[in-house]
Amino acid sequence: MKIQILVMSLFLSNAAIAQQEEVKLWDVVPGSITNDSFKEEKQYEGDQIRGYSKVSEPTLTIFTPEDGKSNGTAVVICPGGGYSHLAINKEGYKLGAWFAEQGITGFVLKNRLPSDAIMQDKTIGPLQDVQRAIRYVRENALKFGIDTLKVGVMGFSAGGHLAVTASTLYEESVYDSKEGVSAKPDFSMLIYPVVSMKNGVTHQGSRDNLLGNNPDEATVTKYSGEEQVTAATPKTFLIHATDDKAVPVENSIHYYLALKNAGVPVEMHIYEDGGHGFGMGRSATADSWPAALSLWLKKHGLITN
Repeated sequence: MKIQILVMSLFLSNAAIAQQEEVKLWDVVPGSITNDSFKEEKQYEGDQIRGYSKVSEPTLTIFTPEDGKSNGTAVVICPGGGYSHLAINKEGYKLGAWFAEQGITGFVLKNRLPSDAIMQDKTIGPLQDVQRAIRYVRENALKFGIDTLKVGVMGFSAGGHLAVTASTLYEESVYDSKEGVSAKPDFSMLIYPVVSMKNGVTHQGSRDNLLGNNPDEATVTKYSGEEQVTAATPKTFLIHATDDKAVPVENSIHYYLALKNAGVPVEMHIYEDGGHGFGMGRSATADSWPAALSLWLKKHGLITN
């Protein structure tokens, strides 16, 4: 598949790496509906891009480690935003830079957000993009110095739901795949994730945006990650705050228990405070999670120092 390559400079306050590649995911976006009135929107914080909405052309922004520092691990990063926008700076670019500093190649996914205006089936649109992203990484493993058995996925909030879906529905044929490589992540990292679509546990906005206002029970179950766990589900690292008022902590707890009961290696950190959307940290007990993640990555041989 020919991929159009764009180059842009991302000047991030915490990143030593300035120039990154942004690549289009698709030559032809599957299941798309042409809609000239549907225009991508950007949100800014000062002169930096803070987020996106109305995405119709999905991309990956690639953060590569300095020469000689790659350890062969790669992560596809899915920003959150309730399936209505993407908080792509604090839950994407900053993580890409952080991973690159540790020798991991970060691929920040700007995925399409579910919309009947541009998708024949909005329920599978984001899953198409994350599956394609994981396959893109494996297709280009030699170029980026990546071990095809060390390709993970990370997600925040609704991006966490997308990462969970990638980790449990990887065998779903949601587009006509020609790549010849697996869409299954080797590991997942979920930060205050939406996991369940069930009433009383889910984040209602994420559910409504992805599944519509009146999904049937079978669809709710299919997209409730805790119901889709098997012994083959990738090993997982979970973060949540007890005082999260947007996405109840039970999302992570239920997924943890499902993984534990299936015999899948899993580690979970539940913090006293932090609320929702804390990204890589602010003034709360949840600030320490990146250090905990580094230790977990070392334990599983995904970083080496």
